[in-house]
Amino acid sequence: MKISSKQISEAIPYAKRFLSFVNQSRSAYHAVDQVSKRLKTQGFQQISESESWNNKVKPNGKYFFTKNQSTIVAFAIGGQFKPGHGGLKIIGAHTDSPDLRLKPISKREKNGFLQCGVQTYGGLLAYTWFDRDLTVCGRVIVKTSTGFESRLVEVKRPILRIPSLAIHLNREVSEKGFKINNENHLNTILSTSIEESLNESSDESDNKIFKGQHHSLLLEVLAKELNVDMDDIFDFELSVVDTQDATLGGIREEFIFSPRLDNLMSCFTAMEGFEESMGSLPQDQDIRCLVFFDHEEIGSRSSHGADSVTLSQTVNRLARAMADENTPDDVTDMTISKSFIISADMAHALHPNYADKHETTSQVAFHAGPTIKVHCNQRYATNAVTGFLFKTLAERNKIPYQYFVVRQDTGCGSTIGSICAANTGIRTVDIGIPQLSMHSIREMCGIVDVQYTANLFKHFFEQFRELDDQLKVDG
Repeated sequence: MKISSKQISEAIPYAKRFLSFVNQSRSAYHAVDQVSKRLKTQGFQQISESESWNNKVKPNGKYFFTKNQSTIVAFAIGGQFKPGHGGLKIIGAHTDSPDLRLKPISKREKNGFLQCGVQTYGGLLAYTWFDRDLTVCGRVIVKTSTGFESRLVEVKRPILRIPSLAIHLNREVSEKGFKINNENHLNTILSTSIEESLNESSDESDNKIFKGQHHSLLLEVLAKELNVDMDDIFDFELSVVDTQDATLGGIREEFIFSPRLDNLMSCFTAMEGFEESMGSLPQDQDIRCLVFFDHEEIGSRSSHGADSVTLSQTVNRLARAMADENTPDDVTDMTISKSFIISADMAHALHPNYADKHETTSQVAFHAGPTIKVHCNQRYATNAVTGFLFKTLAERNKIPYQYFVVRQDTGCGSTIGSICAANTGIRTVDIGIPQLSMHSIREMCGIVDVQYTANLFKHFFEQFRELDDQLKVDG
């Protein structure tokens, strides 16, 4: 789709805000931390699932809670909300992205090199992790004066690398492709063995077993970043990530070249629309909600993934938190019937070099708006009703949209959409911003779609109730 220089210039502020967000969110934990900080600056109050919400959450109130430091739920209660008379307008996305994770016993030494053993997380394009300047990012359990604490850590310099094998030693790579054995070929190089031997000493610390599972050089770097003693580190969950920041790209700077577009871009645009809609909150009879789950890339089945009770319990608690003696017993069911979920996850744009991999009538383009994803076997949750509501909202606000359907001789991915719909009974549409290089260490999208989607999410929070009230389906 052709775009003007004016459209690019208007979208650049959105793109630059995304760059700031993603460059500070190299793990799901850091993404949730960034979202939490932004919510607090907008006047949101952090609450706990372990406390009663009755008489605590109120109309015009803004709240959020986190789970496992990697899932976050935020909600703003409309000033006109009454239990049983309003629903939830929800945008769901996910905070995790495919990457490499350090093994629980990562210590390796082979042929004169110190290495860190890794696991593959999700369906990553593993070959893109080769020959990159890598580091670690995640969370660490540390001992404090009062007990133990989970702290975020990011080493901001390249300390790891996975070197590829020279073509002189692998002449078949050009004809047969780059074939990887995930167990043998992805272990990262940390150092040469000589330096490690100089740092070994007798150890009588409380975390002696843990320290024996990982190279002391790695633990020393983590301790320095956290400003703690190495003896105070008791466990960690660390991703192996690229040190290269996201950036604007293309001759006209109309693209974003970035890690983790899938799916931090959806989290970002949802946050933008959510924040920009807050001025009309006092007139709203619904609850506006964001839910960003961990573990989508591995199936969502965890205590804090989309296939948990997190969203259904949140809906139930919010439906009842402001109830009084006149509130009907089935208020949760009444709330569900008035609710709606936009499941936002990145979509496949047409690849110009592999056009034959795409369905001929739904070739998704950059700068042509968000994509409605459809799969009749419910890999995506969109149906005629939910698709109609989304596209009508877009049309009323002059925002373009597209359709994506997978080729019938190709498998189809999935999102949190159908999972959330099944677990809650809430109507759901699956949508996404078009991108290329999905699940690579560096991905690509168009900046105009970022602005289109953020604006459409704003209109969703402000206008959906009026539109939904005009549609009759089940009587």
